[in-house]
Amino acid sequence: MQLEHITWNGAVLAYIIRAEMNPEQTTFLTPSELNLQVGFVVYPAGGEIARHVHRSLERQTVGTSEVLVVKKGRCEIDIYNDERELVAARELRVGDVLVMVAGGHGFRMLEDTVFLEIKQGPYTGVDEKERF
Repeated sequence: MQLEHITWNGAVLAYIIRAEMNPEQTTFLTPSELNLQVGFVVYPAGGEIARHVHRSLERQTVGTSEVLVVKKGRCEIDIYNDERELVAARELRVGDVLVMVAGGHGFRMLEDTVFLEIKQGPYTGVDEKERF
């Protein structure tokens, strides 16, 4: 499976996008109402993206979504629901992408591992994590 939705009670907690996923056309993997949009944008050789700027729009979000790209190594992730109950455990490998949108998570490194992490800002300077 190249795209996996980890769900609990009908709500998506996380998306796992495997390194092998390589769509032939533009494909967004998260729904448009989610506070983080993740997808593949596909252009042919010679294609162009017209010059542009993004308008300054005020948005209001609750919570923090996170994207991790495994750049090196291998790890296991545990994904928890909002009740802090384990819902799923999965292995992540080089090139896999993890989009976490709800619930909790924890990791065990199986090899020396490097993530590229992308999450919403601005950073508030306070500890935004609650460990359990």
